[in-house]
Amino acid sequence: MDEQPGVGAVLEQVAPRLRRAREKKGLSLADLTRATGISTSTLSRLESGQRKPSLELLLPITAALGIPLDEIVAAPRIVDPRIPQHATKREGRVLIPLSRQQTEPRAYKILIHPHEGRPHLRTHEGYEWLYVLHGQLRVKLGDHDFVMTPGEAAEFDCQTPHWFGAAGRSSVEVLSLFGKHGERIHVRARTTGR
Repeated sequence: MDEQPGVGAVLEQVAPRLRRAREKKGLSLADLTRATGISTSTLSRLESGQRKPSLELLLPITAALGIPLDEIVAAPRIVDPRIPQHATKREGRVLIPLSRQQTEPRAYKILIHPHEGRPHLRTHEGYEWLYVLHGQLRVKLGDHDFVMTPGEAAEFDCQTPHWFGAAGRSSVEVLSLFGKHGERIHVRARTTGR
């Protein structure tokens, strides 16, 4: 009979959970052998994942450890995978995070309103990838000055002086991936013939 989805993942977690529970109680494998009657080699193989756990083995072990069985065999808690979207406004831009802060690279959806005045080029650590969703994006990258349209992607090292903003009088919507340690994402939305 096939295992239910997720059962394999739960079984993989049994070994480290057994070891942690035993160590938390300050017991050696020999102590647990005396308390359960299960051989030290069997206990060691259970804790290393070399032996498949069974109720016949787990019930006396959890009883000796004084813990409920579900502490060892319960499925891992699933956290809500949705990203809270708390928009921030800065310098005529609305940034909506699409990834958790501790992950790399970081993903953002950016709404950029038309810019008045001259573009101000900046440099900083990292590597950036941009994808235009809606509108036209003006990009200044070193000596290059170009306009991107929906479906186009660009990537660049942020050590190169750069600026990007809305081209013309309409807002532009962009996806941005930014890696502070230079992660590179090679996506080509459209190729051009030479």
